[in-house]
Amino acid sequence: MKKIQVNVADVYGTVSADAIKKLAGRADDAINKLNNGTGAGNDFLGWVNLPSSITPALLGDINATANALKETCEVVVAVGIGGSYLGAKAVIEALSDSFASLKPKTEWPRVVFAGQNIGEDYLAELKDYLSDKKFGIIVISKSGTTTEPAIAFRILKEMLEAKLGKAEAAKRIVAITDAKKGALRQLATEEGYKTFVIEDNVGGRFSVLTPVGLLPIAVAGYDIEQLINGAREMEEATSKAEDDNIAMKYAMTRNALYGAGKKIEILVNYNPKLHYFGEWWKQLYGESEGKDHKGIFPAAVDNSTDLHSMGQWIQDGERTIFETVISVESPERETIIPTDKANLDGLNYIAGKHVDQVNKMAELGTRIAHVDGGVPNIQITLPALKEVYLGQMIYFFEKACGISGYILDVNPFNQPGVEAYKRNMFALLAKPGYEKETEEIKKRIK
Repeated sequence: MKKIQVNVADVYGTVSADAIKKLAGRADDAINKLNNGTGAGNDFLGWVNLPSSITPALLGDINATANALKETCEVVVAVGIGGSYLGAKAVIEALSDSFASLKPKTEWPRVVFAGQNIGEDYLAELKDYLSDKKFGIIVISKSGTTTEPAIAFRILKEMLEAKLGKAEAAKRIVAITDAKKGALRQLATEEGYKTFVIEDNVGGRFSVLTPVGLLPIAVAGYDIEQLINGAREMEEATSKAEDDNIAMKYAMTRNALYGAGKKIEILVNYNPKLHYFGEWWKQLYGESEGKDHKGIFPAAVDNSTDLHSMGQWIQDGERTIFETVISVESPERETIIPTDKANLDGLNYIAGKHVDQVNKMAELGTRIAHVDGGVPNIQITLPALKEVYLGQMIYFFEKACGISGYILDVNPFNQPGVEAYKRNMFALLAKPGYEKETEEIKKRIK
């Protein structure tokens, strides 16, 4: 089976191969910490051996639950925020027909998302869309009290129960939550929802290969066994500190670039289906490394679209950036550029070529231009947009993130800064128990 590849040759104008190799000892130590559970955040390492530990029974249960939802639902709403939705969204978008939502209903339900924002218009429009649809809900929350998904679930649950009654609605609600505690666990037990467990040792941004991501992906009609097979293969390939460990190579290279003053990493794709993969990657690295006033800032662009908006800044702006380019070897479909007798657009010189051939030359030409302009490039080559390769890439980025965080000397598995906005929001909303904070924040906004 093919594997994703990583090429770092185009960073050597900024950092040398020797400079990268100097981080090998720290990378070795990071892998040992991940394998042995001896580093900071070691109570959140359940993802490290997750692909090899997923049982056929669990995959069978997920697929059976997905099939039950398919039989009764035209639409399934996945309710979650952050890692509880981005991984599933990334995989589904990467594998889906770009215009599926405009086409007649397929044999699979449409998977849509809620709880990832607090947009009143968004939720009202979602209710309008669902009003004449047979729909179900996958609600994803360890606590059941995270504000954004809790609001969305309360609204959608009320709507579904009004349409079907409580007993029938309960058959179309699946809760993915804590094994024993929390508001959602209590509700699921009381109402008899089908449930899956979010293990305590797997953080949200590392949860796509758990039921959190696998169930929505299966509902959308994609092969979760192949996704796990790809991840399992990458787990084995990156388990040891070896020269051909591509997760080590990527982690060491990006830290060497960071040490050389490259403070911003831009994840670049040349396939529009990978937009949400960039969103998932931004959370993974931003939330894992942005601590102690350290960390590379993760950004993402969709080329060639963004070459006409961000391209000027990337080419000629401040030289604090590097790019990691995801290159997809083979498209799934074929489109040939036709010949036009008049040739008014001057494109006959590429007539007869695949559109992807032109896209590849745009990619190569851009990488050469950016490297010449002082922007180091890392290239990640993905054989195709298939479940097995997406599984490889997900685990690759997760493993590299753990290694990179330890090289940076931060705890990659906590997120203390995320709580600051929540405290302020609760105080401004006068949440019970936040009376002191409410009084203090009101003084600041008079």
